[in-house]
Amino acid sequence: MILLDGISKSYGGQLVLRPTTLAFEARRVAVLIGPSGCGKSTLLRTIVGLTAPDSGRVMIGAQPMTAASAPRLRHAMGYVIQEGGLFPHLTVEGNVTLLARFLGRAPGWIASRLAELAELVRLPAALMGRHPRELSGGQRQRAGIMRALMLDPPLLLLDEPLGALDPITRYGLQDELKRIFSGLGKTVILVTHDLGEAAHFGEDIVLMREGRVVQRGTIAALAREPAEPFVSEFLRAHRAALPGGEPANSER
Repeated sequence: MILLDGISKSYGGQLVLRPTTLAFEARRVAVLIGPSGCGKSTLLRTIVGLTAPDSGRVMIGAQPMTAASAPRLRHAMGYVIQEGGLFPHLTVEGNVTLLARFLGRAPGWIASRLAELAELVRLPAALMGRHPRELSGGQRQRAGIMRALMLDPPLLLLDEPLGALDPITRYGLQDELKRIFSGLGKTVILVTHDLGEAAHFGEDIVLMREGRVVQRGTIAALAREPAEPFVSEFLRAHRAALPGGEPANSER
């Protein structure tokens, strides 16, 4: 389980993440959603250990995330960002296997794992020798997912992984990611601003606004019993993602 216990974060005197307590269950998919600047990416980066909270603590299982423990704990995490975050000077194979080689994994294990992941994300083996600039956006994203899964981490974190893709590619990769999530049984935390995407991936939706959690639950529960007017406004703006096309309490 992942526990955020009263974490907060400010930049330049501006509070971007208000004191927040959240728990994420093992082997479930949770989605952080909200408008730009609501704090969802800051929250995810705090879990990864890339951002240190000003207050509170992050627990990865029984282990606290600290500056000293972060390098070790990150080996149990896969982290995916837009465009995959690939190193441009490395090939797909070089990007995917970088950490495994750094940790001294056996060449045979690395080769076997690379082939397994290429099949999992449906990236042709012929592309393993190409550099990121020679790939399409969807192919770069698949390579980024491979890299995140290389060490078979129990925790997978994704920050707007499909945000930069065209609609057709994005739609196809949504189905691919859902298939991967359901097949691997990992703890997944995904950030998006798109409610349709959130609905596609999971029922544990965490809606944020201005650095705080507004409401958590299924989309149906958020529509049926909104915690505040913003919830209804947000759902109404994404009405196409909702059953029947409108929030239950929307005014016509």
